[in-house]
Amino acid sequence: MSETRAPKKVILAEPRGFCAGVRRAISIVEEALNKYGPPVYVRKEIVHNHYVVRSLEQRGAIFVDSEEEVPEGAVCVFSAHGVSPAVRTNAKQRELDVIDATCPLVSKVHQEAIRYARDGKTILLIGHSDHEEVEGTYGEAPEATIIVEDVESVAKLDLPSDANVAYLSQTTLSLDETSGIIDALREKFPALGGPAKGDICYASQNRQNAVKAIAERSDLVLVVGSTNSSNSIRMVEVARDLGTAAYLVPEVGDLDPAWLEGVTSVGVSAGASAPEILVDQLLERLVEYGYTGLELEQSAVENVVFGLPASLAGASSAT
Repeated sequence: MSETRAPKKVILAEPRGFCAGVRRAISIVEEALNKYGPPVYVRKEIVHNHYVVRSLEQRGAIFVDSEEEVPEGAVCVFSAHGVSPAVRTNAKQRELDVIDATCPLVSKVHQEAIRYARDGKTILLIGHSDHEEVEGTYGEAPEATIIVEDVESVAKLDLPSDANVAYLSQTTLSLDETSGIIDALREKFPALGGPAKGDICYASQNRQNAVKAIAERSDLVLVVGSTNSSNSIRMVEVARDLGTAAYLVPEVGDLDPAWLEGVTSVGVSAGASAPEILVDQLLERLVEYGYTGLELEQSAVENVVFGLPASLAGASSAT
């Protein structure tokens, strides 16, 4: 009697993909192109996804590493990750027509940094020093801010236990990882201050929770997202921490068939900056490999919407 094999299936996470801040940032570039026409300059990648960047380039957006590369007086969009006051000052001196696409949740962290510095606190900024978001937040009060990248960094902090300190964090980190660092900081600094609500954004939390849910039911987890997307990388790490094999898939061509050997169930999700078209392409490829079953694992419902800046409101209807 032949052995009956379990049907191969995909377990699709919900929520996944674009968050409100990413949707807003992309819409800002699109509406700026509608209103002003190309070229519209964008400082850094508007969001960390290469497909999105290529699509906007085809419409006339020009991405630059510095505001210094933008012609004086031109339209310049600041990315969703935020910028430091020094960048804003430089843009003003160059008379750039600035449109700010900073995610409102990142702007909240900037305001917290300003307030803590004003109150004389030393800011312990949890995050990766080379990430654009951290560079921007750090720039609000560089003389008062120390970047803390991991638990090991906490022990190296040369501050007295009664120091007047408060923590902030990069919004796209792993909630589990960040809570461990905060615990270590509280142990070292009993009077540690911090935001009333954590800085990890709702979308990062929701996508990490959704990955946990599919990881528990899957032999393998695939996360659609670019290699420079912090929140996508954290999602892969969250799945691996649960003991499930997991890989980042920037685009469908990056799927390695060897990952699927012996795998019956594949969990699929996408980082907050990954468009749904890339998820669809991955699902189509998995069908070709025999994963014809599809189940939805919904762990939260998102209805957050961030409006466009007043200068762009109604730009589409005006064209």
